[in-house]
Amino acid sequence: MRNLSQYISAVLASALRNPDSSQHHDFQIALKCVTALVDLSLMAQYRSHTPHTLSYLERYLLTFHQRKDLFLEFHTWKATRAEANREDRELQELIANKRAHEIGHTSAAKLRRQADQERLQRVYQQADLIRRENHFNFIKMHYYSHFSSHVRRFGSISMYSTEIGELAHKDQIKESYRRSNKNEAARQILSYYGRQHALGMRLQTLDVLLKAENVVAIEGTGRETAAAPRRILKGWMKNVSTLTELC
Repeated sequence: MRNLSQYISAVLASALRNPDSSQHHDFQIALKCVTALVDLSLMAQYRSHTPHTLSYLERYLLTFHQRKDLFLEFHTWKATRAEANREDRELQELIANKRAHEIGHTSAAKLRRQADQERLQRVYQQADLIRRENHFNFIKMHYYSHFSSHVRRFGSISMYSTEIGELAHKDQIKESYRRSNKNEAARQILSYYGRQHALGMRLQTLDVLLKAENVVAIEGTGRETAAAPRRILKGWMKNVSTLTELC
Protein backbone atom coordinates (compact mmCIF):
# COMPACT_ATOMS: atom_id res chain seq x y z
CA MET A 1 0.00 0.00 0.00
CA ARG A 2 2.89 2.36 0.72
CA ASN A 3 4.33 1.94 -2.77
CA LEU A 4 0.88 2.00 -4.38
CA SER A 5 -0.04 5.28 -2.70
CA GLN A 6 2.89 7.03 -4.40
CA TYR A 7 1.51 6.45 -7.88
CA ILE A 8 -2.20 5.59 -7.77
CA SER A 9 -3.49 9.18 -7.63
CA ALA A 10 -1.37 10.32 -10.59
CA VAL A 11 -2.19 7.21 -12.62
CA LEU A 12 -5.91 7.52 -11.94
CA ALA A 13 -5.94 11.25 -12.73
CA SER A 14 -4.15 10.55 -16.02
CA ALA A 15 -6.50 7.69 -16.94
CA LEU A 16 -9.62 9.77 -16.19
CA ARG A 17 -8.42 13.08 -17.63
CA ASN A 18 -10.83 13.25 -20.58
CA PRO A 19 -14.30 12.14 -19.45
CA ASP A 20 -17.37 12.83 -21.54
CA SER A 21 -20.42 14.59 -20.14
CA SER A 22 -21.99 11.37 -18.84
CA GLN A 23 -18.82 10.24 -17.04
CA HIS A 24 -17.61 13.52 -15.58
CA HIS A 25 -19.53 13.23 -12.30
CA ASP A 26 -18.50 9.60 -11.68
CA PHE A 27 -14.87 10.33 -12.51
CA GLN A 28 -14.78 13.23 -10.04
CA ILE A 29 -16.25 11.02 -7.29
CA ALA A 30 -13.71 8.27 -8.06
CA LEU A 31 -10.79 10.72 -7.83
CA LYS A 32 -12.00 12.18 -4.53
CA CYS A 33 -12.59 8.72 -3.05
CA VAL A 34 -9.15 7.38 -4.01
CA THR A 35 -7.42 10.60 -2.96
CA ALA A 36 -9.06 10.45 0.47
CA LEU A 37 -7.95 6.83 0.93
CA VAL A 38 -4.37 7.64 -0.12
CA ASP A 39 -4.23 10.67 2.21
CA LEU A 40 -5.56 8.51 5.03
CA SER A 41 -2.89 5.87 4.42
CA LEU A 42 -0.05 8.39 4.20
CA MET A 43 -1.09 10.27 7.34
CA ALA A 44 -1.48 7.00 9.24
CA GLN A 45 2.28 6.50 8.81
CA TYR A 46 3.11 9.58 10.91
CA ARG A 47 5.39 8.77 13.84
CA SER A 48 3.48 11.18 16.08
CA HIS A 49 -0.02 12.61 16.04
CA THR A 50 -1.86 15.62 17.37
CA PRO A 51 -5.60 16.29 17.68
CA HIS A 52 -5.37 18.10 14.33
CA THR A 53 -3.82 15.15 12.48
CA LEU A 54 -6.38 12.79 14.02
CA SER A 55 -9.18 15.07 12.88
CA TYR A 56 -7.71 14.97 9.35
CA LEU A 57 -7.67 11.18 9.52
CA GLU A 58 -11.32 11.05 10.56
CA ARG A 59 -12.26 13.52 7.81
CA TYR A 60 -10.44 11.48 5.14
CA LEU A 61 -12.13 8.29 6.33
CA LEU A 62 -15.54 9.98 6.24
CA THR A 63 -14.88 11.25 2.71
CA PHE A 64 -13.96 7.77 1.57
CA HIS A 65 -17.11 6.20 3.05
CA GLN A 66 -19.31 8.88 1.51
CA ARG A 67 -18.03 8.14 -2.01
CA LYS A 68 -17.09 4.45 -1.93
CA ASP A 69 -20.47 3.29 -3.35
CA LEU A 70 -19.18 4.08 -6.83
CA PHE A 71 -16.81 1.10 -6.57
CA LEU A 72 -19.28 -1.40 -5.11
CA GLU A 73 -20.08 -3.01 -8.46
CA PHE A 74 -16.38 -3.81 -8.92
CA HIS A 75 -16.07 -5.47 -5.50
CA THR A 76 -18.37 -8.44 -6.00
CA TRP A 77 -17.97 -11.56 -3.90
CA LYS A 78 -18.14 -14.97 -5.58
CA ALA A 79 -21.30 -15.87 -3.67
CA THR A 80 -22.96 -12.61 -4.74
CA ARG A 81 -21.98 -13.16 -8.38
CA ALA A 82 -23.37 -16.71 -8.25
CA GLU A 83 -26.62 -15.44 -6.73
CA ALA A 84 -26.90 -12.73 -9.40
CA ASN A 85 -26.41 -15.32 -12.15
CA ARG A 86 -29.03 -17.59 -10.60
CA GLU A 87 -31.61 -14.78 -10.42
CA ASP A 88 -30.78 -13.80 -13.99
CA ARG A 89 -31.47 -17.35 -15.20
CA GLU A 90 -34.77 -17.41 -13.32
CA LEU A 91 -35.77 -14.09 -14.89
CA GLN A 92 -34.89 -15.38 -18.36
CA GLU A 93 -37.05 -18.47 -17.80
CA LEU A 94 -39.92 -16.29 -16.58
CA ILE A 95 -39.66 -14.07 -19.66
CA ALA A 96 -39.50 -17.11 -21.95
CA ASN A 97 -42.62 -18.62 -20.33
CA LYS A 98 -44.44 -15.30 -20.66
CA ARG A 99 -43.61 -15.14 -24.35
CA ALA A 100 -44.77 -18.72 -24.88
CA HIS A 101 -48.24 -17.89 -23.50
CA GLU A 102 -48.69 -14.76 -25.60
CA ILE A 103 -51.36 -15.11 -28.30
CA GLY A 104 -51.38 -13.36 -31.64
CA HIS A 105 -48.91 -11.95 -34.08
CA THR A 106 -46.32 -9.43 -32.83
CA SER A 107 -44.55 -7.00 -35.13
CA ALA A 108 -40.77 -6.89 -35.39
CA ALA A 109 -40.64 -3.39 -33.94
CA LYS A 110 -42.61 -4.48 -30.88
CA LEU A 111 -40.36 -7.50 -30.43
CA ARG A 112 -37.30 -5.24 -30.45
CA ARG A 113 -38.87 -2.94 -27.86
CA GLN A 114 -39.72 -5.91 -25.67
CA ALA A 115 -36.20 -7.29 -26.00
CA ASP A 116 -34.73 -3.92 -24.97
CA GLN A 117 -37.05 -3.71 -21.96
CA GLU A 118 -36.22 -7.24 -20.91
CA ARG A 119 -32.50 -6.59 -21.23
CA LEU A 120 -32.79 -3.43 -19.10
CA GLN A 121 -34.86 -5.32 -16.55
CA ARG A 122 -32.15 -7.98 -16.24
CA VAL A 123 -29.40 -5.35 -15.96
CA TYR A 124 -31.26 -3.38 -13.28
CA GLN A 125 -32.05 -6.51 -11.31
CA GLN A 126 -28.42 -7.63 -11.31
CA ALA A 127 -27.15 -4.15 -10.41
CA ASP A 128 -29.67 -3.86 -7.58
CA LEU A 129 -28.61 -7.21 -6.11
CA ILE A 130 -24.92 -6.33 -6.32
CA ARG A 131 -25.48 -2.99 -4.62
CA ARG A 132 -27.49 -4.65 -1.85
CA GLU A 133 -25.02 -7.45 -1.23
CA ASN A 134 -21.68 -5.75 -1.87
CA HIS A 135 -19.97 -3.87 0.91
CA PHE A 136 -16.60 -2.69 2.17
CA ASN A 137 -17.08 -4.20 5.62
CA PHE A 138 -14.03 -6.44 5.57
CA ILE A 139 -11.28 -6.52 8.15
CA LYS A 140 -8.64 -4.34 6.47
CA MET A 141 -11.12 -1.51 5.86
CA HIS A 142 -12.66 -1.92 9.32
CA TYR A 143 -9.28 -1.33 10.99
CA TYR A 144 -9.29 2.30 9.91
CA SER A 145 -12.41 3.03 11.94
CA HIS A 146 -10.46 2.24 15.14
CA PHE A 147 -7.27 4.08 14.21
CA SER A 148 -7.94 7.36 16.00
CA SER A 149 -9.05 5.72 19.23
CA HIS A 150 -6.00 3.41 19.22
CA VAL A 151 -3.62 6.33 18.66
CA ARG A 152 -5.16 8.22 21.59
CA ARG A 153 -4.78 5.14 23.76
CA PHE A 154 -1.47 3.59 22.65
CA GLY A 155 0.33 6.28 20.64
CA SER A 156 1.57 6.05 17.06
CA ILE A 157 0.71 2.76 15.37
CA SER A 158 3.83 2.72 13.17
CA MET A 159 5.71 0.81 15.90
CA TYR A 160 3.28 -2.10 15.45
CA SER A 161 4.11 -2.61 11.76
CA THR A 162 4.06 -6.22 10.54
CA GLU A 163 6.46 -5.62 7.66
CA ILE A 164 9.45 -7.17 9.47
CA GLY A 165 7.48 -10.27 10.34
CA GLU A 166 6.18 -10.64 6.80
CA LEU A 167 9.69 -10.23 5.39
CA ALA A 168 11.02 -12.86 7.80
CA HIS A 169 8.18 -15.19 6.78
CA LYS A 170 9.19 -14.83 3.16
CA ASP A 171 12.94 -15.26 3.63
CA GLN A 172 13.05 -17.72 6.52
CA ILE A 173 9.98 -19.88 5.91
CA LYS A 174 8.96 -19.85 2.25
CA GLU A 175 12.45 -20.03 0.78
CA SER A 176 13.49 -22.76 3.21
CA TYR A 177 10.34 -24.75 2.46
CA ARG A 178 10.93 -24.56 -1.30
CA ARG A 179 14.45 -25.93 -0.83
CA SER A 180 13.31 -28.82 1.37
CA ASN A 181 12.05 -32.20 0.15
CA LYS A 182 8.73 -31.58 1.97
CA ASN A 183 9.50 -34.45 4.38
CA GLU A 184 9.63 -33.19 7.98
CA ALA A 185 9.69 -29.71 6.51
CA ALA A 186 9.78 -27.90 9.86
CA ARG A 187 13.07 -29.58 10.85
CA GLN A 188 14.59 -28.84 7.44
CA ILE A 189 13.46 -25.21 7.57
CA LEU A 190 15.19 -24.69 10.93
CA SER A 191 18.34 -26.46 9.74
CA TYR A 192 18.47 -24.46 6.50
CA TYR A 193 18.00 -21.13 8.25
CA GLY A 194 20.63 -22.08 10.86
CA ARG A 195 23.20 -22.79 8.14
CA GLN A 196 22.32 -19.58 6.30
CA HIS A 197 22.61 -17.56 9.50
CA ALA A 198 25.94 -19.12 10.47
CA LEU A 199 27.43 -18.60 7.02
CA GLY A 200 26.14 -15.03 6.95
CA MET A 201 27.81 -14.28 10.28
CA ARG A 202 31.03 -15.87 9.03
CA LEU A 203 30.93 -13.73 5.91
CA GLN A 204 30.45 -10.56 7.95
CA THR A 205 33.35 -11.51 10.22
CA LEU A 206 35.65 -12.05 7.26
CA ASP A 207 34.57 -8.76 5.77
CA VAL A 208 35.44 -6.93 9.00
CA LEU A 209 38.80 -8.68 9.22
CA LEU A 210 39.56 -7.79 5.63
CA LYS A 211 38.94 -4.12 6.34
CA ALA A 212 40.85 -4.06 9.61
CA GLU A 213 44.29 -2.49 9.33
CA ASN A 214 45.85 -4.82 11.87
CA VAL A 215 45.06 -7.77 9.57
CA VAL A 216 45.90 -6.46 6.12
CA ALA A 217 48.98 -4.52 7.21
CA ILE A 218 51.76 -6.28 9.13
CA GLU A 219 54.25 -4.02 10.85
CA GLY A 220 57.79 -4.22 9.60
CA THR A 221 56.98 -6.09 6.38
CA GLY A 222 56.76 -5.13 2.75
CA ARG A 223 53.74 -4.74 0.47
CA GLU A 224 54.05 -8.31 -0.85
CA THR A 225 53.75 -9.82 2.65
CA ALA A 226 50.79 -7.61 3.57
CA ALA A 227 48.93 -8.71 0.44
CA ALA A 228 49.02 -12.41 1.43
CA PRO A 229 46.40 -12.33 4.24
CA ARG A 230 44.25 -10.10 2.04
CA ARG A 231 44.24 -12.73 -0.72
CA ILE A 232 43.50 -15.49 1.80
CA LEU A 233 40.58 -13.59 3.30
CA LYS A 234 39.15 -12.75 -0.12
CA GLY A 235 39.33 -16.43 -1.02
CA TRP A 236 37.50 -17.32 2.18
CA MET A 237 34.83 -14.72 1.49
CA LYS A 238 34.32 -16.04 -2.04
CA ASN A 239 33.97 -19.61 -0.78
CA VAL A 240 31.55 -18.61 1.99
CA SER A 241 29.47 -16.55 -0.45
CA THR A 242 29.25 -19.55 -2.80
CA LEU A 243 28.19 -21.83 0.05
CA THR A 244 25.56 -19.32 1.15
CA GLU A 245 24.03 -19.30 -2.32
CA LEU A 246 24.10 -23.10 -2.58
CA CYS A 247 22.55 -23.82 0.82
